[in-house]
Amino acid sequence: MTSAYRIELHPGQVLFREGDPPTTAFLIESGTLRITAQRAGLAVVLSDLGAGALVGEMAVLDDSPRSATATAVERCVLTPIDRTQFAERLATADPVVRALLMSQLSRYRTALATFAGGSTHAIRQAEPMPGVEAAHALDKIRLESQLREALERRELEIRLQPILEISSNRLAGFEALTRWSHPDRGAVSPADFIALAEETSLIIPVGEYVLREVCSTLRRLADEAKATLFIALNVSGRQLEDADFIDRVLTQVRAHGIAPEQLKLEITESLILDYAKVATLIDHSHRAGMRVALDDFGTGYSNLEHLHKLAFDTLKLDQSFVSQLQDPRCLAIVRAVVGMAAALGCDMVAEGVETAQQLEQLGALGCQYAQGYLVGKPLGVDQALAAMRA
Repeated sequence: MTSAYRIELHPGQVLFREGDPPTTAFLIESGTLRITAQRAGLAVVLSDLGAGALVGEMAVLDDSPRSATATAVERCVLTPIDRTQFAERLATADPVVRALLMSQLSRYRTALATFAGGSTHAIRQAEPMPGVEAAHALDKIRLESQLREALERRELEIRLQPILEISSNRLAGFEALTRWSHPDRGAVSPADFIALAEETSLIIPVGEYVLREVCSTLRRLADEAKATLFIALNVSGRQLEDADFIDRVLTQVRAHGIAPEQLKLEITESLILDYAKVATLIDHSHRAGMRVALDDFGTGYSNLEHLHKLAFDTLKLDQSFVSQLQDPRCLAIVRAVVGMAAALGCDMVAEGVETAQQLEQLGALGCQYAQGYLVGKPLGVDQALAAMRA
């Protein structure tokens, strides 16, 4: 089946011809492509490319017309790679790497010109890029194309992890987690696909997708479970840079008929390195009626000079502290952080709570909320709604 993310060719079918515009490169998943060029009116075979090889990438990089023709020798399956996928990575690459790449590309073009004049010997068989590093790079390209397809097919799933109000032992809200189960790869780690999306502008459509799903879920919670809870939504670095981000959030909030205070934005501690942008986002959020949490507190920047100027509503204590509450020194740190949060007018959520003893200790320290496997594992939206109705 041919689609925007998968192309199948039958033997003798041409992928592109010499002189065509360089719109796309391709990763060969299976089969063999024969690369030919015209010399004195005859088609000369330059190489046969098999699974794991890239084809058409040189023309995409320097925006030159195709310098050869690619024809299927046998049935082929290819993953298209849009030129923007190369351009974004090239733009952020080390300048030395870019210089080396463009130097090699220039030599490649010179060699082709010499060949056209009849002074080179064609290489009949080309090997795929060697090495573990090259294989990893190709797999990232493949995964990115698959993630784009998953977005179109709505294959990303929102999971809800419960957040407990400790004093009342009642459900206060959820944190939204994004999961992806690929039909061939199985469960893809968020550490892999979110990090990959962060490398390019793909994190923007992923973020928009998750925002819509979260707003839709809040609407369902109100309609089906008669519950007015909050859902915490993580904000990426790319979204933080977008001056219109809060406006787009509010557009979805209004479209789904939910209250702004039902949506809580979470910013990972490492992102407060960009103090001005975080301060602006918090200010815009508060004016719209939304709260903002500082996630993974204690593992990253932890600059108190900036923290006292950033009006976070919630501090989320990283699970590494919760897991060591039996250590008196760690316990003292957590006690101090809870006191600091209270002094700043913030509430506190402890992450990674797994035992009743940890929950009891946190409550005694004055921590308001808990999240972790003791409280509840992440559930699909339908599962969470069913549990609330039970």
